[in-house]
This record gives sequence, C-alpha cells and structure tokens, in this order.
Amino acid sequence: MRFVRFGDRGVERPGCIDSDGRIRDLSDHVTSLEGESLDPDSLSRLGSHDHATLPLVAGGVRLCKPVRRIGKIIGIGPNYSDSAELAGFKINPEPTLFLKAATAASGPNDPIEIPRMANRVDWGVELAVVIGRVAKYVRVEEALRHVAGFTLANDLTERSFQLQRGGQWTKGKSHDTFAPLGPWLVPPSAINHEDIELWLDVNGERQQTGHTRQMIFKVPYLISYISRFMRLEPGDVILTGTPAGVGLSYDPPRFLRPGDRVTLGGTGLGTQDYVCTTL
Repeated sequence: MRFVRFGDRGVERPGCIDSDGRIRDLSDHVTSLEGESLDPDSLSRLGSHDHATLPLVAGGVRLCKPVRRIGKIIGIGPNYSDSAELAGFKINPEPTLFLKAATAASGPNDPIEIPRMANRVDWGVELAVVIGRVAKYVRVEEALRHVAGFTLANDLTERSFQLQRGGQWTKGKSHDTFAPLGPWLVPPSAINHEDIELWLDVNGERQQTGHTRQMIFKVPYLISYISRFMRLEPGDVILTGTPAGVGLSYDPPRFLRPGDRVTLGGTGLGTQDYVCTTL
C-alpha cells in the first residue's frame, strides 16, 4: 500500500495507489493523513480496504506532500562518508542534527523557489522517515514500531545562508519549498529501507547516485538517538542524509538557477520532478 494526498492547494484529499498505479480516493475512510491516522496500526487497517471498491481519481491530478500537518523536520548532517569528504564536512562520532522549518515542506512536483539574494541553492536527494507514533527515549530495537512510513525528499539548501551568514544551519535550510516530500508514503512493511537506491538529475544530467546501505547511522539508530533529545510525534519527518554529488562538492561548485529542472527518485519511493523559479 502506498498512500498519497492529491488535489489543489487547500482542498487536498487522502488517497492510495492501486495495483495498476492509479490513485484511489480514501476520503470516505479517513479525513486526512495526519496525527493519529499515521499510527502504524491505523494505516494498516486503512490499507486493508479493497482497492476496487474505492473511487477512482481522474488522471493528471496534483500530488501533494503525503502528510498534511508536519510538526517538525529534523535533518541529519553528513551520513554518507563519500558525500561528507567531497563537500568538506567533518563526520562526527554522533549524528549532527539540524531543523528545517515545517513551512519548507512542499509537494513532489511543486516549483522550487530560489530565495531573494540567493546564488548558491544546492540539492540533496534523501530517504525521509515519517513518524507515526510518539517516540521518547526509544530503544533501537523498537524504533521502527514508531514509523508511519518512508518517502522521498530533497534537502534543498542555500549554502551562503547556511555557511556564511553566521549561526546555525536552519536559515539556509528553511525557505519555502526547500523540503519537497513524496509522491508516496510507503509503510515499513512494504519497503526495505536498507535497500534503496537514490538518484538525482539536474537538467537531465546525473548528479547523485547512492544507496541507503551506505548510511553511517542507520534509520533505527537515528530514531532512537533523536528521541533522546526531543519527543518525536506523528507527522514529524526525519531526513536521513544525502549521498555524494551535492553541488557544493564539485570544483567549481554547481548550484541551481531559475529554469533548472530537478528530477530525483528512489527504489520503491517514486520520483519528484520540478522546475526552479524566482519569487
């Protein structure tokens, strides 16, 4: 079962993808994919409905971020050794955590905004974890019980804001549209999060290729680790780090410009495709 949200802004509805890749409407069974509806048991019951009995959604509909209300977005700093080395970041013995504003979240095909006074907007394909059950001081062995599902993400960053403007990373990570999520939310039972190939293209040229088995800090450990410092709640999103090939790592660096098309994907997670625009 793959869960989605679809429709125009402000009138999005919950749905799922059937075996033929078509969207089916779930709004007769759940009002929205948020809060308690993200509990793994609730999602399991929701996924048990016969697809054929659900209303079919017309093709070409806009897909939205798969979770309606996001509480917080927690990013993980370098989590792939090759990516850290190429970009010049130090790998610490413990994960580096940063926050992205929840308002940065956007849909998998919504345009990316280049902020005013920005000239170093970078990309970063990632596996994202959506929390479905409150987690606080969770043991590694129990961590996955708190996961609603996995989705595709792009951790966009304005590198000048992040590295040259002082303070922490948040200001370079939090512009509107800097956290595209989706297209799908895939429950843990339907995907092997340790066997996902990630890739990202800019204007048709491959920039990133990586695999989640290369992660330094694995998903269960990250959930457990973060839960020692902050309570994780349904709708919170963890971005688990990006593989090698971010724009900062090139010589000379490569950054996004208005009109650039970014396409990315992950095994079992679908694809994102959008164009960069200015305000």
